Order: sequence, then structure tokens, then C-alpha cells
Amino acid sequence: MEKRKRVVLPVQKDGDFCYSIVLEDSFENLAVEMEKLETAERRICIVTDSQVGPLYVDSVKEALKKICRKVTVYTIETGEEHKTLDTVKGLYEHLILEHFDRKDLLTALGGGVTGDLTGYTAATYLRGIRFVQIPTTLLSQVDSSIGGKTGVDFDSWKNMVGAFHMPSLVYMNLSVLKTLPKRQFASGMAEILKHGLIRSRTYYQWLLEHCIQIQNLEYDCLLSMIEESCRIKRAVVEADPTEQGERALLNFGHTIGHAVEKLKNFQLLHGECVAVGIVAAAWISLRRGLLSREEFEEIREGFRAFSLPVSIKGLEAGCIVEATRSDKKMEAGSIKFVLLKKIGEAFADRTVSEEELLCAASRILEEYENDETRSV
Repeated sequence: MEKRKRVVLPVQKDGDFCYSIVLEDSFENLAVEMEKLETAERRICIVTDSQVGPLYVDSVKEALKKICRKVTVYTIETGEEHKTLDTVKGLYEHLILEHFDRKDLLTALGGGVTGDLTGYTAATYLRGIRFVQIPTTLLSQVDSSIGGKTGVDFDSWKNMVGAFHMPSLVYMNLSVLKTLPKRQFASGMAEILKHGLIRSRTYYQWLLEHCIQIQNLEYDCLLSMIEESCRIKRAVVEADPTEQGERALLNFGHTIGHAVEKLKNFQLLHGECVAVGIVAAAWISLRRGLLSREEFEEIREGFRAFSLPVSIKGLEAGCIVEATRSDKKMEAGSIKFVLLKKIGEAFADRTVSEEELLCAASRILEEYENDETRSV
């Protein structure tokens, strides 16, 4: 069978937004795809970070110079600690000095931090300009680049300032995953496993069956995996673009995960925290009689198989529960907490008690002491 090199997934919602998710094995067709956005007389600013820029910015800049009036590059420092309003302020200044107007474009070349920050800047500069996502991590390819959620952190609170602003294009070059550190790759797998857990048991089982090929970065396997995860997220976003209902299911594992991320001062990767948060949410589902013991163990072993943690150390259960109270998913004093009815079927619940949260937090802390394969 001839190897597939390219997948294009259109995203549309009642004419309100429409863009393509393009999966490729190079940057070869980036200019062709962006030219469709009528860039000939426009300025384009490539926003990247200090780690990704040296690897890919020259290739992207050379491609874009052929299709626009001018290309500039703005580099931010790598790391979640730089996803702030101060960094946005610096980008605003660059755009003003370069005379960017409402018809010009930003491109986010990097991981989730770069994509979120660039998207928020695009949403707010001149009351909104276009932007393109060029995600370079597995996590950003299957999660943050799709769906229009943008934002920055405020002090130690994750994504507390943001806006919904859809990209005009998402262009993924899967070959960049070859330069991604293994720990970063595993972090992205947490969101991919989540997609299977909330929407498709078949997909979740496929991931476990192809674990070795995925971790060996076999292209056909990666293309199929990322395509299916993008399809799942696309379907959820199209049904609920501004998170009024079904889109909340994508937050599975994130309530406790974000609490852990904050309390660990962002020293753990996002996917590592989500993995621990998913195990905690699965534990609540088990205690409620929704999941079987076998399903709970299948979830734990799935995360272990992809080198993700299922427990943590160095925190107190009460502090984790307290941190969840400042989660942005709080409404009228209650948390919209996502649980599983079974593998492949999730639902949002507002009745999760503090006692259940405390029990789940205690579980992921206690397990660390008996976990010989623990990693965080």
C-alpha cells in the first residue's frame, strides 16, 4: 500500500468559522496552504520560542517570504513561566512598530505555550486579526492548536486570561516529532489517550495495541493516530465551540491535573499532570460503580505503557482539593467534573463532593509509595 503523506480535515460550524487541519510530513506545502488566505499584500509575523526557533524558523520564513509582503520573527523565551501578559505586551509592541494592520497575520510556530499566547494576541490586537497554528509538539498538534481556545496564565493560575479565537489554518509537519524529547512525546500521549477514553474504546485499544510502533515514531502509525485524535477533537469543537456543554468533556483529568500542575510550580509537563488527573477521575468513577476494576486497571496500565505517571509525591491531598476551587471550570461554586461511565463514554457531573476529591487525591499520593515504576 502506498504510504499516505497528507491528510486534510476541514473544520466548520454553521459558517461561523471554517479552517483546515493539514497533516503533512514536511513544510513543503505550507506556503501553498497559506497562500489560500490571500497573503500576497499582507505582513506575516512568525512567533516562535527560543528552543523551536533555531530548528525551524528559517525554513518557515523562507517558505512564507514567497507569498507575502513582509515576514518578521518574534521569539519568546521557552517555558510555561513566560506565558504571561508581559510577554503579550512585548509582542504587541513588535506588531505596532512593524505596522501590522487588521488584515495581517500571525503564525504560531511551536508548542502549546506559543500557540496559546499567539492566539490570544491575535484575538486582542486591533480587536482581532488572523493567525495560523504550526504546532511542533505532539501535545499541541492533538490538543491546543485545534478549537480556538487561546490564553495566558495570570500569576500562578493557568489560562485564567483568554479568548475564543479560531485559527485560519492548522498546519502540522509530523516530521518535527523526530526532534521532540521522549518526555515531551509522552506528555502529548496523555491527551491522545484521553480522546480514546472519552469518545472511543476502539481507539483506546488501538493505541495500546500499537504502543511500540507509536513510540518508535513509525510515520504511518503516527499519521493514523494524530488524524483520529484530530477527528475526535474536531467533532467536539464543532458541536460546542465555546464550551457551553459537550466540549467540557475534553477537560477529563484536567481539574485535578491543573491543581497538581500549579502546586508543582509547573515543573511537571502538562500531559504528566493530566495523566495523574485522569487516574484520579477514573478512581472516582470506580468508587461510584461506573467503571469496573478491570477498566480502571486498563486505564492505569495504558498510561504506564506510554511512560506516563499514575501517581505523584510531595503534595498534600487537602492542598490539591483546595487548588481545584480556583479552577476556571467552577460555576456557581461547583466544579463541572468529568467522569467515565465506561471506557469510551464520558459525562460532566456537578455532584462530585469534596470527600470524593479528597479520596481521589489521596489515592494518587498513596500509590506513589508502592509504585516501582513511578516517574514523578
